[in-house]
Amino acid sequence: MTVSWIKRAVCLTGALLAIGMPLCAWAQAWPSKQPIKLVAVFPPGGSVDQVARILSGPLSQQLGQSVVVENKGGASGVIGTAGVLSAPADGYTFAVVFDTHGVNQSLMPNMPYDSKRDLTPLILVGTSAMMLTTHANTEYKTFADVVAAAKAKKNVSYGSIGNGSLAHLAMSLLGKSGGMEFNHVPFKGGGPLMNDAIAGHIPLSMATVFLNKPHIDSKRLRPLAVTSAKRVADFPDVPTIAEAGFAGFEAPAWWALLASSKTPPDIIKRMNEELNKALANPDVSKRLVAQGIEISGGSVEKAKTFIDGQIDTWAKVVRDNGIKPD
Repeated sequence: MTVSWIKRAVCLTGALLAIGMPLCAWAQAWPSKQPIKLVAVFPPGGSVDQVARILSGPLSQQLGQSVVVENKGGASGVIGTAGVLSAPADGYTFAVVFDTHGVNQSLMPNMPYDSKRDLTPLILVGTSAMMLTTHANTEYKTFADVVAAAKAKKNVSYGSIGNGSLAHLAMSLLGKSGGMEFNHVPFKGGGPLMNDAIAGHIPLSMATVFLNKPHIDSKRLRPLAVTSAKRVADFPDVPTIAEAGFAGFEAPAWWALLASSKTPPDIIKRMNEELNKALANPDVSKRLVAQGIEISGGSVEKAKTFIDGQIDTWAKVVRDNGIKPD
């Protein structure tokens, strides 16, 4: 009996070594060492935080490993992303980013990392229109009212999730192209922005449909225009900025998961597969779509093509319009 068991063990060991899998790797195949961390690179309450939490539960069940969300906001997502890059590239720490990832490289001097070189996209979670909204009690009844006030130099103030955010750049581009002046009021994430917007402390806000929808449904905010190429299905009466007199204007919000480019390729592949499976989960898709996110998913290559394109697009906008961080 003992000799037979030893022979079987020797045969198994030989088989594992023959396929290039050391015993230690076989015994501790990823993920088995520790909880997986999703670093939401903005504070709690915003869309990045919510996307991370919607995905964490299904991922944990699929992988058989605890998946925790850690919020690490600041500098439009740079601090949290840099924190991911400072962690071991062993597949246990990933970044959940927002569209600011596509503008940080061109807008911020002395970036601690290169957005294209140092990071590998895992998946493009989805995209959404951004929406210009106003408090229900303001004088702005339509987007045309905002345009008229801004052209009259009436110190039209709007809030965004922070300096250098896509909303900030989109409004800067809109102002320059239309001869309008807007006063930007930066907030530290979507949660703080929405708190002040629904309280009426800021007359206008530019944020995703994801953030705005609950407050529009409750009648505390009024939608004025969207930044997408076509109208949003949930708000068919809200015009796009393009059709409201600014032809060709488009600025989609988006969410993605990233890993250090040093992460082993087999882990990148596995995480992409698991994330696609999570996005196909009916509960996950229902929760994301309910918040105004059009689910994307797909391959690592698809995500990279999209994100690299966003980086290049907004670099040109920053350069052509002389946009500087506040």
